[in-house]
Amino acid sequence: MRVKKGDTVYVMTGKEKGKKGKVLQFNTQKNRVLVQGINFVKRHTRQTRQDQPGGILQKESSLHISNLMFYCPRCSRASRLGTKLLSDGSKVRICKKCQEMV
Repeated sequence: MRVKKGDTVYVMTGKEKGKKGKVLQFNTQKNRVLVQGINFVKRHTRQTRQDQPGGILQKESSLHISNLMFYCPRCSRASRLGTKLLSDGSKVRICKKCQEMV
């Protein structure tokens, strides 16, 4: 996966289409990503301890990685990522639209 934790991503499909958010967590086995502020679901919980209240909690649910695209802050649009080999032998990620390092 070229998108990493902390990157800003753009949602391409689904009910959250057109929204942007920061990647919080990955599940590489299922190819799913948890994005901040995107795909809220309601979870019904009951009180298990005296200090823990029950009720309906709203939390973020994961999205499939294929529904997301990297959002380049320099060119302000969703784009694909590529890699470039520098002269010192290190690899860097670049935006394919503006050719800037990410």
